[in-house]
Amino acid sequence: MHLKIYFLGTGTSQGIPVIGSQSPVSQSLDPKDNRLRVSVWIHWNTFSIVIDCGPDFRQQMLASKCQHIDAILYTHEHADHTAGLDDIRPFNFKQGEIPIFAHQRVIENLKKRFEYVFETQNKYPGAPTVRTIEVRNNFSFEIGDKSITPINAYHGSLQVFGYRIENFAYLTDVKTIEKSEMEKLNGVEVLVINALREERHATHFNLQEALEFIALIKPKKTYLTHISQTFGFHQDIQKRLPPNVFLAYDNLQITI
Repeated sequence: MHLKIYFLGTGTSQGIPVIGSQSPVSQSLDPKDNRLRVSVWIHWNTFSIVIDCGPDFRQQMLASKCQHIDAILYTHEHADHTAGLDDIRPFNFKQGEIPIFAHQRVIENLKKRFEYVFETQNKYPGAPTVRTIEVRNNFSFEIGDKSITPINAYHGSLQVFGYRIENFAYLTDVKTIEKSEMEKLNGVEVLVINALREERHATHFNLQEALEFIALIKPKKTYLTHISQTFGFHQDIQKRLPPNVFLAYDNLQITI
């Protein structure tokens, strides 16, 4: 039984190219330098889940040819991870309500921003339909035949969740993580972690911090995501990475 991982988006909150930017990376003709907002699609057997549902969700679903979604897992409430919620409607029309898994704080944030989705009286019939399930630290949950373990981390001062499924772990928008949470990553074979750029940042790992984290976790392979245009060109960055560390790119597919 294999996990199939599809990188729907690997960019930072602005995506690449950045609107109005004349930077060399935003002007690049290499498709690996074009990055939608960060998200990943994981599927196995007949099960299919997406981690984060950002503003590029519709475009990502069309590109990946995803046919159904059993659940959406949210890392946190920032718009580049949540703003695509309305675009789940075609899945609703095909399959009914979709469970969304998130910290209770994130659920409450979504209820404010997407009030019409959560309306209980006189709800517009074409609005998205979801069922909310709270994710709590130290409590794994099941989707299909897989157990999913939340990993608690911090995006500056904001709590975020990463997720581990068997020997795969996905974390993004991480700046700090406690040792007890890192222990939940023991034995992970494939890790996805954010690495915004070379320079330090207040709320994200830079490259050095990501590589130091990778050295502690010791996965067989690591894919870097949530990439800024200020990091540089994909082909140049990849040449400088350790042999078992790879710069992820949109539409990259791996099997575990």
